[in-house]
Amino acid sequence: MAMPETAGHASLMDGVYRRQRHIYDLTRKYYLLGRDGLITGLNVPEGGAVLELGCGTGRNLALVSDHYPKARLFGLDISQEMLVTARRRMERDGIDARLAQADASSFDAEALFGQTRFDRVFISYSLSMIPPWRETIAAGLDCVAPGGSLHIVDFGRQERLPGWFRAGLRRWLSAFHVTPRDSLREALESECEKRGASLRFDSSFRGYAAQAIVEMPAVHDTPLR
Repeated sequence: MAMPETAGHASLMDGVYRRQRHIYDLTRKYYLLGRDGLITGLNVPEGGAVLELGCGTGRNLALVSDHYPKARLFGLDISQEMLVTARRRMERDGIDARLAQADASSFDAEALFGQTRFDRVFISYSLSMIPPWRETIAAGLDCVAPGGSLHIVDFGRQERLPGWFRAGLRRWLSAFHVTPRDSLREALESECEKRGASLRFDSSFRGYAAQAIVEMPAVHDTPLR
């Protein structure tokens, strides 16, 4: 049974995307910057397993399939409405991807997909919409295979943008239940310290977007947390 807060967030996201899902990809391409760079930088090994947390319409998984046709694709999203669109896309494009409804901050990969580890896990502009975003990072890292990596792109601090633009952008984002995670780097550094992982963190477009790659050690150590 879903926890009340999970069910509430799922209902909220279904409400937000019930109509927006039909135009989501057309509109978001203008301001969800850095998504394509994340995908080309995944460097998926031959036949590797790729999991997207917050897969939405399936747009990103379709691009992963284009770049890495032998990859095994998996995706989860809390919104059943978005998954309707994602499944239609996979069927239309002939892409073999396993999709499931789940909370990205608390999910059982074995129950959902029949496996517990993935070579690449990625999160594209979803952390800013998930209230327990730190737990989502931890859940994503928990299912990264030894030697694998977690890739993230999302709104950054906008620290090098004019103050008026930053304030206006954040007001506009809040109308869509989006909150940039200003302490993303610190949260990732904390997780890396616990797990013996390494972090590459960068920002682009004057801080508009933040990109991160967490590389897990080749030999999986028991997390200290």
